[in-house]
Amino acid sequence: MSEDQLETIIVQTINGAMATIPNYLEEIKENKEVLKVENPQEFVYGIVMGMALGMSGAILSAQKEMPTAEDQIKVRDIVYKHIPEIRERIFS
Repeated sequence: MSEDQLETIIVQTINGAMATIPNYLEEIKENKEVLKVENPQEFVYGIVMGMALGMSGAILSAQKEMPTAEDQIKVRDIVYKHIPEIRERIFS
């Protein structure tokens, strides 16, 4: 898989994760007493980052044997490149 293909898949994964932001924020608001989340935006940021990193790693694993440490660093770097837009979407 080329680096451009990998980035395209990761961006699609990030976009899918970001599509869940409004639902998560609403769910936290509705279940404030049970969840006891002090900062809903930071909580959702953690969820979205976990989804982006986890799903991207899983997709990479499905494409070949075990991803190397270098592959995992590439995934991390691509996801981290999109942190500003993820944070803007959550905190705006």
